[in-house]
Order: sequence, then structure tokens, then C-alpha cells
Amino acid sequence: MSEQIRPPFTAVTAEAKVQRAEDAWNTRDPEVVAPAYSLDSQWRNRDEFFEGRDAIRAFLYRKWRRELHYRLLKELWAFTDNRISVRFEYEWQDAESGKWYRTHGNEHWEFDDDGLMRIRDMSANDIPISSDERRIGIPGLARDRR
Repeated sequence: MSEQIRPPFTAVTAEAKVQRAEDAWNTRDPEVVAPAYSLDSQWRNRDEFFEGRDAIRAFLYRKWRRELHYRLLKELWAFTDNRISVRFEYEWQDAESGKWYRTHGNEHWEFDDDGLMRIRDMSANDIPISSDERRIGIPGLARDRR
């Protein structure tokens, strides 16, 4: 695993931290994502509150069983010494209904001295879209920043 980016953050290191998070989440692999969080990390994900890396891992397995074809973009919003705020947008297909959604939201992160996230506070809204309205992660679409 690459070396952890630690606080205090600068514009360069905060941007790198956000990019690493985006890259990890786009693997859709809880075993890749979960190690970025402290063992006692506290999460709020919409209306769910839980604590600990094992709970995070379980949440992510559940999430990606439901949210198929998940593709995420994160954007640095603000940062301080050990905190980062991001805006995000992702698209996914519901496993049960087959319907597509675009989810918009914000996350506020706080890190320990080792660069592990100890607090994640997330708020989001899901917007139904048709499959032809997708714009994230589709090669050749100018709307995707990649």
C-alpha cells in the first residue's frame, strides 16, 4: 500500500487525499476502501450511524450489492489542518429495480495523526435518471472529467 497522506494538509496534499479516496471507492472493493479508516472511525451515512472499520466494511459490502455499476467523482471543497470537505457525485443502477440514479452530496472528514479518517459525515440526495442521462465514467463523454 502506498504511504498514507498525513495532516496537516496543504492544498496539494488535500487534493491528493481526495483523489486517493475517489480511486479507492471506484474499485468497489470494501477490502481496498476500509483500511483508509481508523479502527474506531465514526460514520454518518445519510440516516445510518455506525462505528469501526468492521462496520464500515460490512456497510460497503451491502452498498455495492445494491448499487451496481457505481462510478464516483469527488471534488475538494475545503480543508484545514486535519479536516477535508468534499462534494461528490456518483451514478449507479439499483440491483432490485434496474433503475439508474445520480447521487449528489457532501462529506466532511476528520483525520487522525496517521492520516486515517476517524470521522466521516455524509449527506446525499438520489435523483432518478435514465440510462442515457449517465455522464460519469462513460468513455468519450465530455461531462466526465476523465
